[in-house]
Amino acid sequence: MAFWLLFSSGLIAVVCIFGFVAFGYMGAMPPLEQLENPKTNLATQILSSDGVVLGKFYFNDNRTPITYDELPQNIVEALIATEDERYYYHAGIDWRGTLRAIFYLGKKGGASTITQQLARQLFVGVRSRNKKEAVLQKIKEWVLSVQLERRYTKNEIIAMYLNIYDFGYNADGVRSAAKIYFDTSPQTLTLDQSATLVGMLKNSSLYNPLRRPEMVRKRRNVVFQQMLRNKLITQAEKDSLSALPLKVDFSPESHREGLATYFRAYLQEFMKKWIRENPKSDGGTYNLYRDGLKIYTTIDSRLQVLGENAVAKHMKNLQKEFFLQNTEELNPNAPFFDLREGEIDTLMTRTAYRSERWRNGKVAGMDEEALLESFFKPVPMQVFSWDGEIDTIMTPMDSIRYYKHFLRAAMMSMEPQTGHVKTWVGGFNYKHFQYDQVKQGRRQIGSTFKPFLYATAIDQLKLSPCDKLPDALYCIDAMKHGNIDSWCPKNSGDRYGRMRTLKNALANSVNTISARIMDKVGPRPVIDLVKKTGVTSYIPKVPSIALGTPDISLFEMVGAYGTFANQGIYIQPIVITRIEDKNGMALFEVVPKTKDVISKEVAYVTVNLLQGVTEHGSGARLRHAGLEKTNYVYEKVVTGYPYIFENPIAGKTGTTQNQSDGWFMGIVPNLVTGVWVGGEDRSIHFEEIAFGQGATMALPIWALYMKGAYENEELGISQDEFLAPEVVSIPLDCVEYENDTDPTVPAKPQADLDQLGF
Repeated sequence: MAFWLLFSSGLIAVVCIFGFVAFGYMGAMPPLEQLENPKTNLATQILSSDGVVLGKFYFNDNRTPITYDELPQNIVEALIATEDERYYYHAGIDWRGTLRAIFYLGKKGGASTITQQLARQLFVGVRSRNKKEAVLQKIKEWVLSVQLERRYTKNEIIAMYLNIYDFGYNADGVRSAAKIYFDTSPQTLTLDQSATLVGMLKNSSLYNPLRRPEMVRKRRNVVFQQMLRNKLITQAEKDSLSALPLKVDFSPESHREGLATYFRAYLQEFMKKWIRENPKSDGGTYNLYRDGLKIYTTIDSRLQVLGENAVAKHMKNLQKEFFLQNTEELNPNAPFFDLREGEIDTLMTRTAYRSERWRNGKVAGMDEEALLESFFKPVPMQVFSWDGEIDTIMTPMDSIRYYKHFLRAAMMSMEPQTGHVKTWVGGFNYKHFQYDQVKQGRRQIGSTFKPFLYATAIDQLKLSPCDKLPDALYCIDAMKHGNIDSWCPKNSGDRYGRMRTLKNALANSVNTISARIMDKVGPRPVIDLVKKTGVTSYIPKVPSIALGTPDISLFEMVGAYGTFANQGIYIQPIVITRIEDKNGMALFEVVPKTKDVISKEVAYVTVNLLQGVTEHGSGARLRHAGLEKTNYVYEKVVTGYPYIFENPIAGKTGTTQNQSDGWFMGIVPNLVTGVWVGGEDRSIHFEEIAFGQGATMALPIWALYMKGAYENEELGISQDEFLAPEVVSIPLDCVEYENDTDPTVPAKPQADLDQLGF
């Protein structure tokens, strides 16, 4: 009788304790709503057009949940065998395991089920060192486990647990862990990899595969032993798997590393603005770092990889030559030209004011004089080099000058028919060079501006690419277009004295011909055309814009050139097609913005002119293998780039004064690509035009990129002819035009050009 009384009293006490805990009398418990919708911070995903995760936005939790169906069976089996053998046979509390743990004082394993571990992760927190509080936490876990089991299926609980666990190094959840530790997705995890992750569940800080690989390997083998014990693998499989070395392919998911880093930085600012302007239906604000949004972008990850590789390969080669030409013996002011010592000091100080070190010092409240002095004190630092990062000691001011030695580069590709931006390479190393040269940077565009001048003349005067104009010095009267002084541009190399067709003049960037055309049409119509093609940068109303003096971004230039490729229709470049919330509900879907700018005929004739650049002009090296050339520029810089393109290509090189900027704009029917290369400042450049011209600095990047694009047929990059309009009244065949052999083609005698004012 006493036994049963004692037993009943104990049972009643346990029930009361559970009841008190469940109703919150022994500490706060999460409300039912939170049990049904556990709140976890979810990273925002950036998805490419081909379904690849380009990156994520997150604060502390790099978490992207997956469903049970997305988990490989091997990780589920490894998890259950190791953490909770009777998982499918209990309702959240394994009493058999609990009694065993109590009887053996935990020496033969603990009693926490997977559900209890989930409850601790979601609601209870880290186990207290105070025994009384620890017991109370354990009881809370039991109560919450039962409630979780009532609300979720066993499979859902497994998925929730693997999604919530912190594997370290921002690997929050199994999806991030698979990517960061093995550079793969959960669906493709091998049994060896799954067992490693399951082994880390015991304590990811202790079982750290980077710091304690041998300990993690032994823990992984314990997982294999448990799978053998539960007859999930054979003895032979267990022995074979246990003998495998621990293999980790560490791929940290950082905001400064990975694919399309410059694009992601731009996207981050775009999304902040979008969030401010698009509140939730309840008036709240979306959180870019916690709400698990999905951003579907137009970037093609395959083309992005090709673009980044092309930039890196060429710039590494080009930089070697730049260093050779900027030794102390050859250039005491290296890397600067055209500046005196005092001007260099001013430039360096201004750069220091713009640095992250200066901003951090100001935020910390440092005095400006003391802060500037700190830039002249040596400190340990890690600096960029093309052969890997270098640990060194130098002053911050010396590091600024060191970084100024590096030429910068940018590339962008767009599909002209849709406006979809396919590739965005704002630089070659975001960690060390964070200024985005695609959208932020604006530089003089050189002769890449001339197609807009020619297109205006074709539109207004119906000029043909075959029309000839004299290549002789030409001055535009100061008063005619509101200039202060008359403008008399010279050709590169000071060569003159022949008649040139417009096609030949554009192909060879003949400045005197551009001056004649500009004098006839005037700056305003040219500027009007450029503005219609999406350029928002300031363009002064002066004739010298014909040579590309305006500062314009690469982003604007690619969008503008897309007008020529898209039969005269401008489509505003698009980088995002759709934004979804964590439940897949559409929050934004793009509506393309288009504008008719020029006729199909004018666009087609302009493209025809641009084809001449790659056929017999400054871009003709695209038609030859670099190794066939004997010019020292090719031997030292471009050697090893054997590209021979035979398909139709329209393009234009651009080189600015003193070789400060090198450009190449390349067009095939369904892809427009722009490339810019130059120094951080205009005073940083090659001394000789052989190296500093766009055809040497920028064109090889386009060639390497397109060569890779054509090798992957799945990308569908066109090698066809450009689409011609049904009617082309402007003569394009210069042989027939010259000989007047085709009676259907109206010839334009030189007298007619004279009457037009040429």
